[in-house]
Amino acid sequence: MVETVITFGAILTAITALISIFLVKMTSKQSHAGYYPNVFLALVGILLILVASIAPKVDFAGAGFGGIGIACMFAGAIGFIISAVMDAYKNVEA
Repeated sequence: MVETVITFGAILTAITALISIFLVKMTSKQSHAGYYPNVFLALVGILLILVASIAPKVDFAGAGFGGIGIACMFAGAIGFIISAVMDAYKNVEA
C-alpha cells in the first residue's frame, strides 16, 4: 500500500509541476494562476481524507481514499514549492 501511495504521489507531483511551470511562464507577473492546480489538488486531498474517515474501506489500486488523499496533499505541497520558486525567478529584477 505504501508503494502505491508513493507512486500516486510521484505521478501527481510530476503532472502538477508541469502544469504549474507552464502556467507560471505563460501568465503575467501579477497573475497567481500557477498556484491554482496545487490548491485544487490540496483540496481534493483533504476531501479524500475526510471521506476516508466516513466511508467504508474502498481500495483503488491497493490504496484507500486516505492514502490517495495523502498522495494528493503531498503533490500539492511539492507543487506549491515549485510554483513559488518559478514565480520568484520570474519576478526578480536584477
